[in-house]
Amino acid sequence: MLPIIDEETVENILSEIMQDVHGWRKKMIHYLKEENPEVNTAIIQIAQGSDLDPKAVATGAYMTYLMLEKASEQDNATVDFEE
Repeated sequence: MLPIIDEETVENILSEIMQDVHGWRKKMIHYLKEENPEVNTAIIQIAQGSDLDPKAVATGAYMTYLMLEKASEQDNATVDFEE
């Protein structure tokens, strides 16, 4: 089951992205190459293989990945705190 992404997480990540969309996307490419190369490869393949704007597709996918990652970290912290 996917974690629930709270409003604060969404706002924080969107704020970070909007400061420099191109730089943020490049940072995420390098981050995912290390963190989860299979997901990074899939994002790049779909971005390049569709007739949509590849940079927009990649940005959306990286944003979603980061939001889910942060929400999962919050869920894990809550579980650890409750135990």
